[in-house]
Amino acid sequence: MLLLVYDYMPNGSLDAHIFCGPEKTTLNWNLRYKIISGVASALHYLHNEYDQKVVHRDLKASNIMLDSNFNARLGDFGLARAIENEKTSYAELEGVPGTMGYIAPECFHTAKATRESDVYGFGAVLLEVVCGQRPWTKIGEFQLLVDWVWWLHRERRILEAVDERLGNDYIVEEAERLLLLGLACSHPNASERPKTQAILQILSGSMAVPHVPPFKPAFIWASMPGPDSFSISSSLTNTADITPVSSGWTPHYINRDVHGGEFSDASSLM
Repeated sequence: MLLLVYDYMPNGSLDAHIFCGPEKTTLNWNLRYKIISGVASALHYLHNEYDQKVVHRDLKASNIMLDSNFNARLGDFGLARAIENEKTSYAELEGVPGTMGYIAPECFHTAKATRESDVYGFGAVLLEVVCGQRPWTKIGEFQLLVDWVWWLHRERRILEAVDERLGNDYIVEEAERLLLLGLACSHPNASERPKTQAILQILSGSMAVPHVPPFKPAFIWASMPGPDSFSISSSLTNTADITPVSSGWTPHYINRDVHGGEFSDASSLM
């Protein structure tokens, strides 16, 4: 009999603390910043420092576990895949793995997971933690959290996106940094997203957040013939953010909501 033994995570998953009921105290600002930094460090390790380049493919709050000191551990590696050294992506033969709200727009066209698509998922988690809202939350006329935050950025009111449960108990400079970084990571075009090394430097304050345009850029994908050309149903995403291409391919989702799998942070993997 083969037994798998994992570290006990007494504080459970991140989403249980962000989306907790009134009987549970919400995470304070310092813990939120610490958790975001820990996730960024783990992602950088997977992408750049592990023996193989690894893409997680399902980065979300319910897959981030917290130990007794609220150190973040990236868990559920059921969808994670190693990328061969000479390649930059992992292609799924059928379907788009991940969870809606955290999947990068280009994945619906390529069915490929990349380090850039992981960064998009990190951006969704980052906004989730700072705003206390799920990525698919409808706020006013906005169907997605990222669109609302981008609008607040354009209106020079971005701090209004901070979780209202925090009141004024947060550091303004850090909150603005995180919100802008979340938008930068959520850029519709993969090449414009920051690398994990830059993300770590931004979080440490040693690098400025890259310029975030006031209007959310449109997703641009050149239609190309062959197996890499796909189409997506308009009911599955915001059609204003994509350039459709012609194909008979229909996306399917591989969604893992279990908390099994290994845990990863920068310290535990080294």
